[in-house]
Amino acid sequence: MSKEIRVWDPLVRLFHWSLVLSFTIAYLSGEEESNLHIYAGYVVLGLIAFRVLWGLVGTRYARFSDFVTSPATVMRYLKGLLARKPQHYLGHNPAGGWMVIAMLVCLFIVSVSGLKVYAIEEGLGPLAADTPALTLVSTARADDDDDDDHRGHEKNENRHSEDEAAEEFWEELHEVSSNIMLLLIFLHIGGVIVASRMHDEHLVKAMITGKKVSKD
Repeated sequence: MSKEIRVWDPLVRLFHWSLVLSFTIAYLSGEEESNLHIYAGYVVLGLIAFRVLWGLVGTRYARFSDFVTSPATVMRYLKGLLARKPQHYLGHNPAGGWMVIAMLVCLFIVSVSGLKVYAIEEGLGPLAADTPALTLVSTARADDDDDDDHRGHEKNENRHSEDEAAEEFWEELHEVSSNIMLLLIFLHIGGVIVASRMHDEHLVKAMITGKKVSKD
C-alpha cells in the first residue's frame, strides 16, 4: 500500500533551492565581475560547507551514508533503468547520490578558483596573499645601491610574470569548472525527469514539500 513519507527535511530543501538561486546569480553575473558575482560565490561556498556537515550529522535521507553507494550498486541501478525496471529508493537513488557528490566537488572547485582569481586581481578575499613589506632605502646610499635596485626590478618583473601565469591558470580553471557544473546540472535535470517518469512520482514537488510516496 502506498503512503506519503517525509523524506527531505526543511534544511535540505532550503539548501537545494538556495543553491539553485545563488549559482544561477553567480553564473549569470560572471562576465561582469561584479560584487554580486563575488557575494553569490561566497553564498555557494557557505552552502557547500553546510551540505557537507549535514551529510554527516543530518537526518536519515540527508546523510551521505544513505545515498553514497558502491559502483556495483550504481551499475545495477542503471541497468534496471535501461530495462525500465529500476529499483525505487525513497531518498537519492545510487546514480543521483553520486551526482550530488560530483556537483559538490565541482562547485567547490568553482568557488575556490574564483576566490583565487579575486585574490590575484584585487588582492582581496580569504585567499589573498599578505601585502609584501616595503624596503626603505636611505637617500645617502642610493647611488651605491644601483645593483640592488636592478636586481629588485628583475625580481618584480619575474613576480609579475608569475602572477600573470597564476591568474591565467585560475581563470581557466574557474571557467572550465563552471561549464562542467552547468553540464552536471543539465544531466541532473535529465535524471530527475527520467526517474520521475520511471517511478511515476514528482521529484521536483518532493523537493518542495519534502514528501515522497513509499511504494513498499
